[in-house]
Amino acid sequence: MPDNRRPVALVTGGTRGIGRAVARRLAADGYDIAYCGRGESAGRTAELLTEHGAAHFYQACDVADGDEVGRFVKRVARELGPIDVLVNSAGVVRDRNLVMMPFEDWTDVIDTNLTGTFHFCRAVGFQMVRRRTGAIVNMSSVSGVHGHAGQANYAASKGGVNALSRSLAKELARYGVRVNAVAPGFIESDMTDELTEQAKERALAGIPMARFGTTEEVADLTAFLVSDRAAYITGQVLQIDGGISL
Repeated sequence: MPDNRRPVALVTGGTRGIGRAVARRLAADGYDIAYCGRGESAGRTAELLTEHGAAHFYQACDVADGDEVGRFVKRVARELGPIDVLVNSAGVVRDRNLVMMPFEDWTDVIDTNLTGTFHFCRAVGFQMVRRRTGAIVNMSSVSGVHGHAGQANYAASKGGVNALSRSLAKELARYGVRVNAVAPGFIESDMTDELTEQAKERALAGIPMARFGTTEEVADLTAFLVSDRAAYITGQVLQIDGGISL
């Protein structure tokens, strides 16, 4: 990398929650940031990135559309330069017991969480292979490791992300590209804000650390994994869950 070029990170789902926290943390670490996500929240992310002096580029993108993803990735390279880091954080939840689950709730979750991750890994991974350098972090969930009742679609999508990450790590290691997954437990975010107080109390009762995690803590782990400090770590699914899976 030329000494005068800032590294570039692409963060999907970067307009809210964990994605926004990751984008902000990487900007603080000296990255320029490309991001996509819900348009109504894009401006707040831009403000946070500007505070850290990061150049940034936002564009709405349907992560489930491979052609749209390909165009977005090419646009990022034109606007900011080669992509050094990819963080796949875009995701949706449609919780319901499987026997009552509309097929659309299954396909929406799989298409966004798993197929969307595939599209970005393919498009950005191709660039990284050509340059023989890069780091990818795919946002998973403890649900994808252990499964949760009422989350068959979500657990399946995140379990797929874990398997995809491990397989891709084996494929890309020879090209100097590392791939890992981060599996959060209950994290304070807009998703957990939708839980009832009773649901939150039940969740807290199962967490040995007796609290929800923060998006900043997930961002810290992600920033470590894409850094040179994690140069010998690839193909891992790292849980950050306060001990809920013990």
